[in-house]
Amino acid sequence: MASTVEELRGRTTGQVITQDDPGYDEARVVYNAMIDKRPSVVVRATDVADVVAAVNHARENEIPIAVRGGGHSVPGFGTVDGGVVIDLALMREVTVDPTAKTARAQGGATWNVFNDATHAHGLATTGGFVSTTGIGGLTLGGGIGYLARGAGLSCDNLVGAEVVTAKGETLMATEDENADLFWALRGGGGNFGVVTELRYRLHPVSDVYGGPMFFELSDSPALLRFFRDFMMDAPEELGMFPAFQIAPPLPFIPEDRHGDTFMAMVACWAGPPEVGEKVLQAVHDVAPVVAEHVGVAPYPALNSAFDALYPAGLQHYWKTSFATELTDSAIDVHMEYGPKVPAVNSTMHIYALNGAVQRVAPDATAFAHRDAMFATNIAGMWPDPADNEANTAWVRDYYDALTPHSEAGGYVNFMAEDDQDRIRANYRGNYDRLVEVKRAYDPGNLFHRNQNIVP
Repeated sequence: MASTVEELRGRTTGQVITQDDPGYDEARVVYNAMIDKRPSVVVRATDVADVVAAVNHARENEIPIAVRGGGHSVPGFGTVDGGVVIDLALMREVTVDPTAKTARAQGGATWNVFNDATHAHGLATTGGFVSTTGIGGLTLGGGIGYLARGAGLSCDNLVGAEVVTAKGETLMATEDENADLFWALRGGGGNFGVVTELRYRLHPVSDVYGGPMFFELSDSPALLRFFRDFMMDAPEELGMFPAFQIAPPLPFIPEDRHGDTFMAMVACWAGPPEVGEKVLQAVHDVAPVVAEHVGVAPYPALNSAFDALYPAGLQHYWKTSFATELTDSAIDVHMEYGPKVPAVNSTMHIYALNGAVQRVAPDATAFAHRDAMFATNIAGMWPDPADNEANTAWVRDYYDALTPHSEAGGYVNFMAEDDQDRIRANYRGNYDRLVEVKRAYDPGNLFHRNQNIVP
């Protein structure tokens, strides 16, 4: 029997907001300002019981669900027209066990909250490159970050998850309990339920050595070739990526160069700082540095260094691909499109994925691209909707030109909403097994606001 909104309110302790309530427009806003949806109800959950009530309400009324953790979903999967938004933002508690080197975090926690809690004990796990991102979405899609070459992906450090399923049941998923679900959660995205708690393995990382280095565009080909070769056998404590970047008005960049486009190299050395300085000297030997902000910093400080460039409310359109090598022909493509980066918020990053990432078998988790050496993310972000057509075209043209030099699938966390035709390629040989798990836990596809695995 279908429940009413009033019955839903009676079953929850968190706020239940409809379009007739004050604060509705604020409650429905998401990170990507291109997305403008009108859900029938937003549930600001305060505990698992609220999540269960919201899932049951959606299922009973046969309306869709959108799950919002950190809210950073570029395709806008954290909202939905006419459905239920389960907003986990109030569920963000993080508890650290420093002896066991583990952490338990509620599903609405963001990486800045998580990092602050673990850093107090000199510990960390792989997060992303912006600390306002939610831990849940990043981890469920794989989780590429600064620490990945040494510590593995975020999903490789997941040791357990609490999940509310489409039936409204609360399950634990670990290697020993609901192991099929645990396998699928590590890379399969939000297809299988609402993850209300994540449990992670932590690593001894406190202060790191690194930051951004800016080089002239004319040195980009040499820097990209250096990055390609150097990262093949660089120490695993090093996370580093090249980026095409318009210089923001920061004090360490010469004032007369603000607004110019550069090749940036961003590094994070998680080993002894004095060793990191020697390792990064190799970058300086490639070309003269125009400006840099490199030194010893707490890991959370580096992980949040770019937050201000990516505030909520920008227009977003992203594309992503994997590659087993960064060929000279691919570098030619980067040189054609990268310097045309359209806004200070827009960028292109190339992440190296060897080391610990490649020591996990392709079928050990749902994240299948264990042979990929590089992940390329073309992130179009800008403030003015009037630029949407031109800047979206820059992302698409760049991506299309790289396609002949890339693998068929990509990284689900960086996919656009128009990438649904790539789902099978994204999961490669794991796709059929993911369909089986989907059929077991969500046969009606209640959770389809994602890079969807159809049961």
